[in-house]
Amino acid sequence: MTSDPRTVERQALAFEDDRGSSRSRWIAGALVFALSGWMGSGFVLPSEKVKVAETSVVPRMVTVAVRQSQAEPVTQYLAAEGQAQPDRDTVILTETSGEIGEVLVRKGANLERGEVIARFNLADREADLARAEAEMQHAQRNFETAETLLERGIATVTRVSESRAALAVAEAQLSAAKEVVDTTVIRAPFAGRLETLSIDEGEFVAASADVGRIVDNTPLTVTIQIPQQSLRRVKVGQTATVTFITGEVREGEVAFVGTSANAETRTFLAEIEVPNEDGAVPAGVSAQVRIPTGEVVAHFLSPAILSLDTDGRLGVKTTGVDDRVAFHPVEIIRAQTDGVWVTGLPEAARIITVGQGFVNDGEMVDPQPEVSSALEPAPLSEVQDGTDDGAVAAP
Repeated sequence: MTSDPRTVERQALAFEDDRGSSRSRWIAGALVFALSGWMGSGFVLPSEKVKVAETSVVPRMVTVAVRQSQAEPVTQYLAAEGQAQPDRDTVILTETSGEIGEVLVRKGANLERGEVIARFNLADREADLARAEAEMQHAQRNFETAETLLERGIATVTRVSESRAALAVAEAQLSAAKEVVDTTVIRAPFAGRLETLSIDEGEFVAASADVGRIVDNTPLTVTIQIPQQSLRRVKVGQTATVTFITGEVREGEVAFVGTSANAETRTFLAEIEVPNEDGAVPAGVSAQVRIPTGEVVAHFLSPAILSLDTDGRLGVKTTGVDDRVAFHPVEIIRAQTDGVWVTGLPEAARIITVGQGFVNDGEMVDPQPEVSSALEPAPLSEVQDGTDDGAVAAP
């Protein structure tokens, strides 16, 4: 009977004798070896890129323009705004009451000391004066008669004493009457200009009435306020240049420096006495005062050269002998229309004038001389101070 094919044991296929199977193993091994060799070639054989990196060139240094600068002595100024005040300014008061008899001058007149401005009506006062003079003469005769009779033995000592007392009273009354007459004359208390006059002939004026104002503006006194940080720099006797708003320029002298600060502004009052013999400068006008307060050594440069460091300090960048950038904090001591004077730099410095914004402190640069420099300090007469320290920066 034939066996069931489903019961026949299955036999595994074997390819030991197959040539294709052996060839595949050799090919796979060759591929693995080739791939491993290619991946490791970067460590064994340097690439072209590595060679390029090893031979790369150092970046070129930044080129900047520089200018040699030498420090110069510069005068510092304190600048302040002030107002011209008259040397003396007072109102004119009457000493008595009565009717104005005559007015001898006009408003605006230049008066000498003691010059008569006006007179009261003297009718009543002259009568009183005449009566006092008559009484004094009568008392004088009675006294002389009493002394004569005493010498002859007719009068007594008591009568002489009474006559002497009556004479003294009469003399006092006469003196008072003369003083009353004197008070009827209104005079200028000092030499000056009569700014106001408010009386007319026939007008009745009470005692102690304000009838005018007289001003003496020779010399003028210019008052300014000094900041507390600048107080020690201003002394009595220092010279000052005063420019009035009228265009007049006068030389003056510090006549007073206060020692008590204003509670609100913390400034100190100072007064500058300015000659004004011709009276050309009126009182009350504004004025600018510049007081030289010392001398410092500074460099003159354009404000465009200034820069800020990382801490916000104002300074100037320079280069040294090794062409390395150095940042120097500076202080502006004077500002002019064409530049500024600064301190904080060495006496001789090579200042970076172009390119300073592209380099930092400590960097190496390629400095090149500035092509041209039109920056020259202006004459001192053209200087305009900008702060209190002339530093006023002072303009």
